[in-house]
Amino acid sequence: MDNQEFYHTTVLLHEAVEGLAIKEGGVYVDATFGGGGHSREILKKLGANGKLFAFDQDEDAWRNKPDDERLIPVTENFKYLRRFLRLHGHSEVDGILADLGVSSFQFDTAERGFSLRYDGPMDMRMDKRSELTASQILRTYSEAQLHKLFEQYGEVRNSKQLAKHIVDNRKGMQMATINSFKAVLAPVIRGGNPNKYLAQVFQALRIEVNDELGVLKDFMQQAAQCLKPGGRLSVISFHSLEDRIVKQYIKRGTWDEADEYQEPVKPLLKPINPKPIEPTEQEVKANTRARSARLRIAEKL
Repeated sequence: MDNQEFYHTTVLLHEAVEGLAIKEGGVYVDATFGGGGHSREILKKLGANGKLFAFDQDEDAWRNKPDDERLIPVTENFKYLRRFLRLHGHSEVDGILADLGVSSFQFDTAERGFSLRYDGPMDMRMDKRSELTASQILRTYSEAQLHKLFEQYGEVRNSKQLAKHIVDNRKGMQMATINSFKAVLAPVIRGGNPNKYLAQVFQALRIEVNDELGVLKDFMQQAAQCLKPGGRLSVISFHSLEDRIVKQYIKRGTWDEADEYQEPVKPLLKPINPKPIEPTEQEVKANTRARSARLRIAEKL
């Protein structure tokens, strides 16, 4: 097994890269380098003068960097897209790709705290330089904050009861590790599938720790500004909250509800595929994590 396979199985690899309609001499961005699968595929299609900027705030991701001088690594979150492209003298690019999933490597590394399958610290930081961890949220957020977080980001059905249970029990019980947190949750788990319930709780905490939806909104605005006219954007999302943000921004150029007193916003992008592209049955069979993936492709007007 090579390092790339060990690290991450890339989802919707060919569909996302083909959506960029790559020109040999173009300048492209892989906003989420991760396991490097999409970057390698883009580099295959680029000529000698092409260029690829790859962003990833997770230092572990760079173990996988291909030895290719056309690749310029940026060890930062993609919310700094515009700033770093300008620093490198490229205010506009031909295409941008983002895969919003947590990499298989992050899920499979116990000490990162992303996975239910292993015991490890309740951490969940994509960028180990940031301060907020899942454990801190559980210890310090108010009952109302926890309720809102589990309801909005995890769509947890008894989020109010869950928030109260955490606050009632956090003084006497440690919730610093995954197993200790699961033990605290046991009395309030609802539904026939405890793992599905826990996955929703973990998703909500991960989104909050990494401000994933705020970062995505920032990214969508910057991506639209950084593309040349006719440039392409490919975004793979893994849950409805992300997909809704991507869809709304492509279609309307904003996430705000329409207000009759406001000037309508002119979208900068147009959708290439009216419905999101989903993985094939074969891909889902080979990689169950691909099941919820949705790809949207847009073009700069």
